[in-house]
Amino acid sequence: MRLQERNPDLNSNFAFLVVDGMSLSEDALTATISPALREMPLFGGSAGDGTDFRRALVALNGKVAVSAAVLTLVRSRYRTQVFSLDHLIPSEEQMVVTEADPERRIVKSINAEPAAREYARIVGKDPDQLDRFTFASHPVVVRIGAAHHVRAIQQVNDAGELVFFSAIDEGMVLTVASPQNMVDHLHNKMADLSDQDKPAHILGCDCILRRIEAEQRQMTRDLSNVMASYNVTGFSTYGEQIGPLHVNHTMSGVAIYAAED
Repeated sequence: MRLQERNPDLNSNFAFLVVDGMSLSEDALTATISPALREMPLFGGSAGDGTDFRRALVALNGKVAVSAAVLTLVRSRYRTQVFSLDHLIPSEEQMVVTEADPERRIVKSINAEPAAREYARIVGKDPDQLDRFTFASHPVVVRIGAAHHVRAIQQVNDAGELVFFSAIDEGMVLTVASPQNMVDHLHNKMADLSDQDKPAHILGCDCILRRIEAEQRQMTRDLSNVMASYNVTGFSTYGEQIGPLHVNHTMSGVAIYAAED
């Protein structure tokens, strides 16, 4: 890569992607960009507008745009480590997407039943009471290779369908996941990143669903204290990018260490 050729003495590198979270393009974008970066690890986040889900803006050098993305390539003499974490444990409860509109990330039916009603039945909730707190507390995951990745639900539309934050398709098997204690989990993961040296700084993209869950469980202050103790700054996002994947309900980021690589 030209960046590497210009800076042969800089051994650490990463790519940071910010993309319009309402564009529905993150999956295709990361799948295209990541292989082209070769060994350079990619992470990022989807820009949003709180819980309004109407319009997301991306800016670069004073220019503001919609349906846009900004990719930043970084090389450094200091050691860096890109990471992604989530605090969810898959259960044995599964469901199959039997009708969907992949382009709009809409699931119309699950197990051949209306999607929202069937999801509510499986997680033991009133279908008329589904809200962002329910989705944050009862996320669903899909198995990709040896790992599970969250396919978070954004909202129920007027037709009783489920609108997702990331790619969804017919035939996909979704597994209900249970959350671990988010504060303990985050502290342990931050400690893992500090195993050799404590990072001088961590830049993170933290899913809005984690924030919603933290507010519901009254964990916001404790989580903020953990992040502050590990010098974490960053963004609340509609979804996160890690390598070729667009995921949800995660924190993705990069730890930057004081020691030179």
